[in-house]
Amino acid sequence: MKILLKNARMVNEGAITEGDLLIKGDRIEQIDTHISPRTSNFRVLDLEGRYLIPGIIDDQVHFREPGLTHKGDIASESRAAIAGGITSYMEQPNTKPAALTQELLEEKYQRAAQVSLANYSFNMGVSEDNLDEVLKTDPKRVAGIKVFMGSSTGNMLVENEKVLNDLFANAPTMIITHCEDEATINRNFQEYHAKYGDHIPFSAHPLIRSEEACYKSSSYAISLAKKHNARLHVFHISTAKEAEQFSNSKPLHKKLITSEVCIHHLWFSDEDYDSKGAFIKWNPAVKTAQDRDGLWKALLNDKIDVIATDHAPHTLAEKQNPYTSAPSGGPLVQHALVAMLENHLRGRISLEKIVEKMCHNPAILFQVKERGYLREGYKADLAVFDLSNPWTVNSENILSKCGWSPFENSSFRARVVHTFVNGQWVYKNGKIDESVRGERLLFDRD
Repeated sequence: MKILLKNARMVNEGAITEGDLLIKGDRIEQIDTHISPRTSNFRVLDLEGRYLIPGIIDDQVHFREPGLTHKGDIASESRAAIAGGITSYMEQPNTKPAALTQELLEEKYQRAAQVSLANYSFNMGVSEDNLDEVLKTDPKRVAGIKVFMGSSTGNMLVENEKVLNDLFANAPTMIITHCEDEATINRNFQEYHAKYGDHIPFSAHPLIRSEEACYKSSSYAISLAKKHNARLHVFHISTAKEAEQFSNSKPLHKKLITSEVCIHHLWFSDEDYDSKGAFIKWNPAVKTAQDRDGLWKALLNDKIDVIATDHAPHTLAEKQNPYTSAPSGGPLVQHALVAMLENHLRGRISLEKIVEKMCHNPAILFQVKERGYLREGYKADLAVFDLSNPWTVNSENILSKCGWSPFENSSFRARVVHTFVNGQWVYKNGKIDESVRGERLLFDRD
């Protein structure tokens, strides 16, 4: 059975073109201005001018499995992802147990093969005593090596200079960093805790996890990468000052040092803490409106390369705790694309740039094999959206296991209507085909 998508507006490689796309098996067989069904073995879907894009590749999620599945799991969060047009994700190692051995890492892949509706990769984790395991990581089958140069879950905070230098000198593939300086954060926290006890106002979060803490750590990571000529990708840049450290002087495929910004840092600011509280408590913190503007500027001028989610669900009960015990993070995969499309409708970013930052660039940056573009012969990972189909986020339509969203009660004008994973029509006008399974991502690396 072939699937023919008719009358699409295809957003791809810097242009919007009208035409048809033919899926055969798990791949895009043909793209043309007009394709006619040649046999009865065709299923035709008339998109009626809706937009067709490559499936989004989210390079940073926390799906909470194993060990934290009361918050979310691979099955539940991949369902939310495909409803948001995300067809591939890269999951982080700070689960319980953390993915600090090749055996534990492989167990996550095996679990995803059983239950994930989207394509998947899982990053190898770094601690201060597992470098031998890290160096066994297969660059063709694992997205990257994740090091927390700041607070993390379990024993994954790495501060030892020798360990970091050895990692940057010898890593077999891309190093990915969470950058916040722990000493700075601890000093700031003690000051606020002395004043407020456990009931620190959430508006103090960006003052505790400050610009200074972020810049000190990210600049150190960049210096290590330059010293060792290492391939470095810095996650969730949250300040304008940090963004200025990155360059747009080379095309992405030639950069050794790259960066990412997340949806929440592009949408919210410290002005939202009074109304949102713990629901926008992330690490790194959402900071000032000036920082948000600086991130947008860096994104649009290509100093920041990728848009991601840092999807990290917690239960509603956990989020309702006081500041000191309310965990950081929140669910975002279902609403990331529609939030960016709302920014497009407000005139802030083009559709072509959204696709570049959420589809093409993750594929280039991670050297993902045969995904991230509308190209004949590539895997048929596709998302279809309507720019004029308003809806409001509420508890009835939130798919993440935690059941809440920082966008709850927000209205969006755009809506994801179809998602295809490896040619399988997994999401259809709000209905999900639970039988679909994604594939392990592979990488074109030497």
